[in-house]
Amino acid sequence: MCPCWCRRRRRGVAGRIPKPIIASSIPVIESFKPFPPKNIEPVYLDLAEVEALKLIELEKLSCQEAGARMNVSRNTVWRLVEEAREKLTRAIVEGREIVILKEENLLDETQSETV
Repeated sequence: MCPCWCRRRRRGVAGRIPKPIIASSIPVIESFKPFPPKNIEPVYLDLAEVEALKLIELEKLSCQEAGARMNVSRNTVWRLVEEAREKLTRAIVEGREIVILKEENLLDETQSETV
């Protein structure tokens, strides 16, 4: 008999499938490079982190409003913004390149109405 703590665990699956994040626009720019360039590993920003930063910092939405627009919870928006701020600060202070990663599980606002 298995112990009580492992009865609810899904075997062979790494967790719940993440919901697709709704983005209003995909950035045209893929990376920012410092001058002079350094041979340091770049900082990678997910498209979800860029979208969360845009909604919170530029459009001045609350975490709850941004979460409703992105189809995630407000806690997820807060985590995305905090991770993005930390990565951007590290890139600026250490002179690293910033690379924006594009994801497959991203929906436009027009596609979200059909889902």
